[in-house]
Amino acid sequence: MDMQQLALEEAALKTLADTVLDRLKAVKTEMQEALNSGGVGRVDATLPDGTKVATISRTDPKPAATVTDPDAFLAWVRANSPHNVTTRLVTEVRPAYQTALLAEMTAAGTAEVSDRETGVVEAVPGVEIRATRSTTHSVRPTDSGRSLIAEAWRSGALAHLPLPQITGGAA
Repeated sequence: MDMQQLALEEAALKTLADTVLDRLKAVKTEMQEALNSGGVGRVDATLPDGTKVATISRTDPKPAATVTDPDAFLAWVRANSPHNVTTRLVTEVRPAYQTALLAEMTAAGTAEVSDRETGVVEAVPGVEIRATRSTTHSVRPTDSGRSLIAEAWRSGALAHLPLPQITGGAA
């Protein structure tokens, strides 16, 4: 294949990929809105003949402890566990201790810790339990889903969908 033909093929494929990705982003946003507003956690994708080709599943973010005020958090750790504070040019909580403490609070679902010896529960300033990412969803094709969708595309069975008009090259 000569360089001119490769250049044209790459330019064409890039244009087609961009077109498909733009439409995918729009549909993914619409799907997420439909899942959220409908309170639906899962929906099957089926071909017009009823054959299941994929499952769309909503994933809700799990709340996790997050340091929102590093100075308040550092002051609390300095007062309650000073051996887990290191001082260099910058004073900070030891990363391993911060990770362990945040994991403990995430598991408890509250920005509080319990002293293992006294049992006293104490709020940890500068930490909140927050969603760490936005709600999203995943698409998991069935074992034969990809090939069934490809065949449905080639046969025109998906013509009713507002998909970008792309025709396949030589088989």
